[in-house]
Order: sequence, then C-alpha cells, then structure tokens
Amino acid sequence: MLHFFRLRTALFAIGLILLWLNNAALSAQEKAEGIIGHWEGQIELPGQPLGIDIDFLINDDNIINGDISIPLQGAKDLPLSEISIEGNKIRFKLPDVPGNASFAGQISDDGSKISGEFKQSGQTFVFTLSRAATRAARAKNALRGFDAFIAQAIKDWQVPGLAMAVVCDNEVVFQQGFGYRDVDKKLPITPKTVFAIGSSTKAFTTFVLGTLVDEGKLEWDQPLRTYLPDFELQDPFISQHITARDLVTHRSGLPRHDRLWYNNHRISRQEVVRRMRYLQANADLRAKFQYNNLMFLTAGYLAGRLTNRTWEEAVKERIFEPLEMVSSNFSVLQSQKTADFALPYTEENNQLKQIPFRQIDLIGPAGSINSNAEDLSHWLMVHLNNGRFKNKTIINNATLNDIHTPYMTTGATVKHPEISPADYALGWFADTYRGHRRLHHGGNIDGFTAMVMLFPNDGVGMVVLVNKSQSDLPEIVTRHAADRIFNLKFIDWNKEGLERRAKGKEADQEAKETKKAERIKGTSPAHDLKEYTGDYEHPGYGTLTVRLKNGRLEFTFNDITTPLEHWHYEVFNALKGPDDAFENMKLQFRTDLKGHVAALEAPFEPAVDNIIFVKKPSAKLFEAQYLQQFVGAYDLAGREIRIELAGNSLKLIVPGQPQYTLVPQLGEEFNLKEYSTVSIRFKFDQNGKVDALLLRQPDGMVTARRIK
Repeated sequence: MLHFFRLRTALFAIGLILLWLNNAALSAQEKAEGIIGHWEGQIELPGQPLGIDIDFLINDDNIINGDISIPLQGAKDLPLSEISIEGNKIRFKLPDVPGNASFAGQISDDGSKISGEFKQSGQTFVFTLSRAATRAARAKNALRGFDAFIAQAIKDWQVPGLAMAVVCDNEVVFQQGFGYRDVDKKLPITPKTVFAIGSSTKAFTTFVLGTLVDEGKLEWDQPLRTYLPDFELQDPFISQHITARDLVTHRSGLPRHDRLWYNNHRISRQEVVRRMRYLQANADLRAKFQYNNLMFLTAGYLAGRLTNRTWEEAVKERIFEPLEMVSSNFSVLQSQKTADFALPYTEENNQLKQIPFRQIDLIGPAGSINSNAEDLSHWLMVHLNNGRFKNKTIINNATLNDIHTPYMTTGATVKHPEISPADYALGWFADTYRGHRRLHHGGNIDGFTAMVMLFPNDGVGMVVLVNKSQSDLPEIVTRHAADRIFNLKFIDWNKEGLERRAKGKEADQEAKETKKAERIKGTSPAHDLKEYTGDYEHPGYGTLTVRLKNGRLEFTFNDITTPLEHWHYEVFNALKGPDDAFENMKLQFRTDLKGHVAALEAPFEPAVDNIIFVKKPSAKLFEAQYLQQFVGAYDLAGREIRIELAGNSLKLIVPGQPQYTLVPQLGEEFNLKEYSTVSIRFKFDQNGKVDALLLRQPDGMVTARRIK
C-alpha cells in the first residue's frame, strides 16, 4: 500500500507539473497572440520624438512576424527580426538598419502598452507603443457620411458627376461614384466609369522612366543627347546640356508652346521633337519653372526609344499590367468603346453643355491617359507602399523616393496660410498641407478635371475625377477628406471656393463687356479680303490657312476653323466658332515692300514674341503642268533669252551667263535664286496666253516680248 500511495502521489505531482507547464505554455502563447495587431508610438530622441508604427502578425507556420514604419523618415514596412516574448518581456531588431538597432520592452498587464529601450550605435532612448486601430480603419471611420457632403457639393458646383477613391496603406477605404456620366440618359457614375485624367498622366511617364533607371538604361542627369543624339533646341547650350530630369521638372527654358500640339492629328511625336528647334525660349536652362507639355512628350518619346516600344506599350507593360489597371487606356477613342465612360461637359452661361471629346493622342505622355477610380486606387497603392503592389516590387524604393523629391521651385506665392507654395518633383507637385507632406497633380482637358493626391508620410492617397472642364471641385473634395482623416480643425473649403468662383464670374462678365474698349473705330483693311487668303507657314508650328467664305475671312489651324472679324487696321479678331479654342485672339497681317500680304503674326505663345507665319506662294507655281505655259523664247532689248522647265522649276537662260533658277514668290512672281533683288512676272494676253515677261530690277522694270 505504501508503495502504491507513493506511486500515486508521484503521478499526481507529475500531473501538477505537466499542468503547470501546459498552463505556462498557454500563457506564453496567449501573451504572444496578445501583441498581434497595430501599435503606434514614438522613440524619445533628443529635441524631437520620432513617431513609429509597428504591426505584429502570425504567419501560416505560427511564427510571429512584424514590420515598422517611420513616417517622418519616409520608411514604410521595414521588416523586424528576432522577435521574442518571455513573460511580459518583448525583444525585436531592425536587421537592415545600421548600428544594430534593437528594441527591448515590457508589455503592460492589460496588454495595451509596450514601453522600454531602443538601442542603436551604442545609444539608448526610451520608446513607448500603444495598441491602436490601423490607419486604414481610422481613415474609413473618418469618412463615414462623406458621401453626403460630395452629393451636395456636385450640386453646388454644377458638376454632372464625380468618382472618388481613397486609399490608406494597402486598403481602399472609400470608393464611390456620384451623379451622372450621361446627364440626358441619367446614366450613373460608378468607380468603374472611365474619365480622361489629363496631366495626371505625367506621373506615369516619370514612373516608366524610373523603371528604366532601375534597369541601368537611363540616368536622370546625363545629357539627353546621350540617348537622343539628334535632339536640338534653338539654344545650342541648352541642346547640349538638357537632361531627362530637366524634361520632367519644367525647367527647360521653353514656355508652353501648346498651340503646336493642340488638336494636331497630322504629325508624329518624332516630328514634334524635330520641330522644337524652331521654338523660342525665354529663359536659361534650369533658371525658371515653366510648365511644358512638349518636354513631357519628349520624355515619353525617350521612353519609347529606350524600350524599343511606343510610350503606350511601355506604360501598359510596366504599369497597367502589373498594377491590374484593366480599364485604363490612352485615347478617348478607346474610352468610347467601353461599357462605362463619362461624357465631357462644360459650363456656358451658367448651364451645363455637353461638348465633343478632345483627342490628344499626340501629346500622350503629358496627358492622354483615361482611367477610373478603381484602377487609380492601385496606382495610389504602389506609390504609398515603396513601389510594391501585392508583394511584388514594380519600381525600386530609392527610385520612387527620387521621383517624389522636389527638384524645381515653382516660384509660387502663398495662397493660403495652411498650404505651402508648391515645388515640382518628377511629374508631381510637392507641398505641405496643414503640416502634412503632400504630392499631387491635377489634370484638365476639354470636359474633364482630375486630381491625384498622395500624403506619403501618412499612407493616404486620393483620386477625384469629374466630367466637367476646369472644375475646382476635385481640390475642394480632397481637402475636406484630408481634414477628416487627419482630424484637423474644420475649414469650410467649399464655401471659400464657391465665393471665389462667384467673384471670378463677375470678373469674366466685366471682361466681356469691356473687350471692345481698345478697338480703334473707323479703320478698314488695307487690302481686298481675297488678298489675305492663302497658306501661311512657320517651321515649328506648321501651316495656318486663311480662306474667304461668304464674304468673311476665316482661318484653319490644326483642323480648327475659326471665323474672323476686322478689328482695326491690319488686325483681325477671332470669333467663336464650332470650336472656341481661338476665340478673341488677334491676328495681324503684314505687307511686304512690293505691297503683297506676306505674313501674319499671332500670340500663339504669350510668353515669347508673336509667332510669325510667312505666306507661301501659290501651290500651282510648283506644278510642272502649270509652269509649262511659260516655257519659250523672249526678246529682251534685242537679245533672245529663254525660259526652260527642269522638273518642277523654271530656269532662265541668258546667253553668255550662268543658268538662273526661278523661285516662286507671292503675287505670281519669281525671284532669281542667285539674285534675290531681280524678279520676273509673266504677262497674259486677253485670251489667257503668255505673251511677255516683266523683268524687275532695283532700278526699274523692262518688258521682254515672247517670240517663240
């Protein structure tokens, strides 16, 4: 009995020990599981606390993992290592940070706090952490009821419709459509509705170039001629020294010159790049911020050359496909083939008016992408998550940080004390919004306004798309959303904006009423209207054609036809036509020394001298069939001279002298190529036959009768 009792007692004791060990193990496991989740706090560095966010999680093998974000330093989701928990003690390290960075802390009894010491490079600092809801959860909660604000705002701003997405870290916390993509048919906007995003496209172009930097195919600060040897601008110094970074930071020295590409469907991007050598600059390289779409076109052309693809193919392969942007495209022609796209609208006389789509494929790298809120939420995520999307690296973090870094001051002044003046990064404006670092880029093209915005240190991104021209609403909506998410003191941005819009309309009305004040009355054109007609040419801008229709002059440029009215003297005013792109622009005609209408000038680029288009001679003077009638022998003061045809040009043969080439001029005349002061005009008889030529020299004119 004694031995049995002892055995039973021993077994009981062993059972107690095993139970204690099992309870201890459960307690340790429960303690470990208790830290799973999101923690926020700070390291008490001298002079300024450093905010940190830490996430702990258990993987499929029941191993605790974690990561840390340090918003002030732009660090996001750095992995933790050697995570260990013993009782209330917790330790972990930052393996990829210099100085053997490590944390050693104690978990509070209620599991809500962790405090301890952070060590790095032999220094020790106090740190504290508190359990918190994730940033995404807080953002989502902050935006409850925000849809009601937007619904009212689109009415206040007379906007047909709006789509918005808000992302926090890797999570979409708000995504919704409002109003109509087609007002007449009452078709609603959804997160899948496709809009033109205009200049928000520019960040896609710099992103593609960034991936080429990662591959070693491009260096931002190498001369552009390293990659495009034929690139040339009017200024030789700028041509030799301009870089890819200069192209995408608007510091090339050139103003916009947008009239060159606007509505131009007849030339290639390569031809646009070639024509830039004829465009006037107004600043030195890197001396002045001047927004320039043509430079971004060149950047896209560069991306195509380096990838042996078109810019469109490069964006599709390097952005759209890896980010699963399945509805995004590069042309409004493609958008209109989809099942869910927004129609473009503008406001005219306080009424909404549907307008035609503006096809801007030529300037694609600067502004032709069309997308929707759903696709663009993925675009926000890759920027907020160190260049990664769904755990796949799309672009290196260092390269993305470079793209996000401002390199050019815009020279802007303060508009509001809560918002700093913006500088320009690579395809992004950069400023500080109420203490929060912000990157953003709007987009405006006929009938559409877009805003894409990032708060990188806060892990927040927003996109707002509107189907109305030049609307302030996207900026207004993003400000209100940011104020909610960051729990900032209320500012009624909507009221301020509406008041500003009302004053702007008053100013516009005053301008309309006074626009004729500078007109000089009682003048008339110096020529018959027919003499102004013809083709006028500029080597950079191309051809502008003037015609006479129903007793009124009109001009056509880049397939836009605009009626003209006589303003005063040799100045004509552009009226509103089917397309109002040139409304109220003034064109001035020039007369040459012979009395011909020889050129016209127009302020196509207000930042430089007027663009001068030189009138081209009649096209028939270059046609062999028409020129054949002038061939023959003529008697010049008893001396026979001959006119002969060589290809599509005439030659003057004078015995004993070299052969002269006749160059077509205005007024049905020809200059001698070898002596520009000598000209020839042919004379017709009453039957329309050539019977003489008139030879004009500086000292007078002589007649040579036709003899053969």
